[in-house]
Amino acid sequence: MDLRQFFHGIEPASLQVDIALLIARVSIGVMMIYGHGMPKLKRLRAGEPGPFFSIMGLTPLTSLKLATFSEIFFSIFLIIGFATRVMAIPLAITMFIAGFYALRSEPYLKKELSMLFLLVYIVIILCGAGRFSADAALVG
Repeated sequence: MDLRQFFHGIEPASLQVDIALLIARVSIGVMMIYGHGMPKLKRLRAGEPGPFFSIMGLTPLTSLKLATFSEIFFSIFLIIGFATRVMAIPLAITMFIAGFYALRSEPYLKKELSMLFLLVYIVIILCGAGRFSADAALVG
């Protein structure tokens, strides 16, 4: 796989697929930032991180900081379509941890949102950013 295939996908996509990828990237990125990342950032800035899970020996505060960083920083790059596949990986990992670790003992409806985010990130990892992205503009 060459650089062009990595950023655009293996097969040339139709206009409808490129529009769908644009809608998916922008909407999932905005929803992640405003619905998840910003509330966590506000908690951190207020000095009231509240309860959060710990994973792999990390403190709850460290886990919260990493999740916040992932949900804001990588989502910004996802929205503009820069290194899209790479940026979607930490977001997918964050949602995997949320759905299958942090919420493992919760009922399905509590896990559903993180699983839906995870599925969209997997699609973006597999399909790339599409032609309406910084990736496409840079690679040409």
